[in-house]
Parts: sequence; structure tokens; C-alpha cells
Amino acid sequence: MKDTLAFVMAGGRGERLMPLTRDRTKPAVPFGGIYRLIDFTLSNCVNSQIYKIIVLPQYKSQSLTDHLEEGWNIFSHKMGHFLKIVPPQQRVGMDWYKGTADSIRQNLYLIKQYKPSHVLILSGDHIYKMDYSLFARYHHEKDADITISVLETGVESAYQYGIAVVDEQYRIKGFQEKPRESLSTIPGDPEHVLASMGVYLFRTEALVNLLDSSKEDDFGSGIIPNVLDTYRIFAYPYGRENRIKEFVYESSEDGQRQLQLDPHPRDSRYWRDVGTLDAYWNANMDLTGVDPSFNLYGLKWPIHTHQISAPPAKFIFATERKKGFRVGKALDSLVASGCIVSGIVRNSVLSHNVMVGSWTTVDESVILDRVIIGRHSKIKKAIIDKDNNIPPHTEIGCDPKKDSERFTVSDRGIVAVPKGYFRRENL
Repeated sequence: MKDTLAFVMAGGRGERLMPLTRDRTKPAVPFGGIYRLIDFTLSNCVNSQIYKIIVLPQYKSQSLTDHLEEGWNIFSHKMGHFLKIVPPQQRVGMDWYKGTADSIRQNLYLIKQYKPSHVLILSGDHIYKMDYSLFARYHHEKDADITISVLETGVESAYQYGIAVVDEQYRIKGFQEKPRESLSTIPGDPEHVLASMGVYLFRTEALVNLLDSSKEDDFGSGIIPNVLDTYRIFAYPYGRENRIKEFVYESSEDGQRQLQLDPHPRDSRYWRDVGTLDAYWNANMDLTGVDPSFNLYGLKWPIHTHQISAPPAKFIFATERKKGFRVGKALDSLVASGCIVSGIVRNSVLSHNVMVGSWTTVDESVILDRVIIGRHSKIKKAIIDKDNNIPPHTEIGCDPKKDSERFTVSDRGIVAVPKGYFRRENL
């Protein structure tokens, strides 16, 4: 993969993720206790031995830039490796980035400077593990000009995605943008369709020719549907071809758990677009439990991030007092460093430096950095952004009508508390 240059699209507004994207771009939204969304795409790159990466930010990108500068300064320039942050510079006009294709067009000078044989274009806000070297091998085997990674999904979900229409060899013959009827399903499988994941691999010559000959701003909805007959464009069936080998614990005959190599873990098929509050909450909940749907603890495919300097998490009090049993514990939960828990946390994700007061319960919730939850509070199915000091006896997620008067409440009833809402001026 040394001749591949990767572009990571990182300028999304993430309007359906408000209020989490009120002060930050979508790829910078925290996830899984210690990560940002962009960490998963970047980790896929370095784990696939792609070391030439250009990140294209735009909307409210300062926290993203800070995170990349502090946590991703791991590349050796002497070896020709780099991660560059390239905001819009109006090099070819007065416009900012207007879409995926336009953002690459405005940076063609970088492609001409580094002269890669292939260009990999990625989204910076999806949760998945993907070996891009397998993607590239498939691309070469098909002698493709362009290869697009696609996810097999049920026909009932087709309206959420751009759907690729393929023949028996998986050559793309058409596109359907968020169709609700007259679906083109997978050949031989009337129950599933192929949804684009926003992962593209281009032969560099083909990419440059396409951008020079078209004024369209996007690849999926603009450029690619118009050149299906003139270029060899194939779909990569992610769930079938992607393989992330990983170690897992398995029980032996004597009841002991031993570390074994699992050649087909569920991580190889997991992909989530966390574009809504419900999807974001669901993906965080996928991390909890004994056998999580998405495993952060793998040894062979680590997820890299900026490591915060904070003390170990602490769980305090397990004594009988006059006011009742006082205990600090977390069950089926992820708890980051710096947390102090003296209440009960269940099926939740706690980021750095969260304090959960005594006689407080936190259930099925995502709590971001530097949140203090006062005593005797009840938090349920909530997303609480950073820097909130929640007063004692507060209830969130218990009364939908009351919650909707103050906060954003999703279709599923997830309550989202904005960054810094619980400050003195708001109480």
C-alpha cells in the first residue's frame, strides 16, 4: 500500500447529531469513552499499512485539529510517511469544499505532487474495522478503475443509502439514491441490497481524468453514475471479503478461558454510520456487555487515539449507612481513566474524568468528559456532552415531556444534554 494516498473527508456538519455537533465537526465527536469518530478510519489506514494520509476538514474543525496534532503525530517524515491537515484554501476559486469530488479537485496539486498509483477516499465519521489491503487486492484482481465498498443490507433499509446495482461479477451497472420502491437487489438474493459505504479506491489516472472532465461536486450522486459504461467500476462486498483476524477468549473443556485466534470475528462485518442521535447511542451500546458487537479490546487491530493523562478510574464506598446502602460500581460498562464512581452505572459509557455521586444511578447512557453527576440523581438513556455539573436529585430520561422542554429528545427517546448546559446561569 506504499503507493496509495488516502484522503479522509472530515468536514461534515452532522446536523442530525445536534447538539453534539454544535461546537465540533462530526468526525471529532467523542465515542467509546476515549476515542473520536475519526480515530477508527485513521486506525484502519495505519493497520492496513497506509502511511500517507490527508485529512480534509471544514466545519468547526478546531477540536479535530487539536486532536490530530496531539494524538496522531506518529508518522516518520524520513520514511515518507505523513498525516496532513488540509483545510479549504480557495486554490481554484472562491468556494469552500462543496462535496467529496470537489474537495479532491481542489487538492489535485497534492496528488500530482506525491504521484500515487492509487487514491483511497474515506469518510471520517464511520465506525468499522476494514483491511484496506484486501480492498486493494480485490481492486487489482478485477482490473478496476474504481472500486466502491458496499454493505449488504435488508431491502427495508435501502431508503437510507445510495444503492449499487451490480451484475453477477459485481461490476456496477447503476445507482439508486435512497430508493423506496423498484429496488435492484443483489443478483440471486431478493432480500438484500448493496449500500455504498463511502469508501472509494481510484486508479489515479482515472480519478484525475474524471475530475478534469466533470464539474459535479460529489462522486456517488454526481460523477460515477455518469461514467459506468466508460470505466470499469466494481463493488467490493465488505461483509464477504473483509477479514480482520483477531484474538478472542474461548472457554475450554475445563471451564478456563483461553486466548484463541478467531479468523472470522464479527468485527469484519460491523459498520455503523452514526449520523443520528439514535445511531450514535446504539453504536455506543454495542460496546457494552460481555460479548460486545464491536470489540475495542483486540490485539491485532488496535484503535489508536490521543491518550489523555489522567489517573485510574476509582470505585468507592460499599458500606451500610443510615441513608441506605452506598456503593460505587459499574456493570457491563466502559469507564475511562479519571472517573470516580460512588453510585451505580449499568450498560453505559463514561469518558474521562466523570464523577458519579453516591446513591445515583446511570443506566444505558453515554457520558462525555468532565461531567459531574450529583447525588441521588437518575440518568437513563441519555447522552450528556462535556463540562456539565448536574445538581443532586436531577432526573434525566425519566419524564419525556419534561425532558423535551429543555433538551433534544430523539425519535427513540434518547435525551441529549448540550455541552455546558448545567452551569450556574442555566440553573
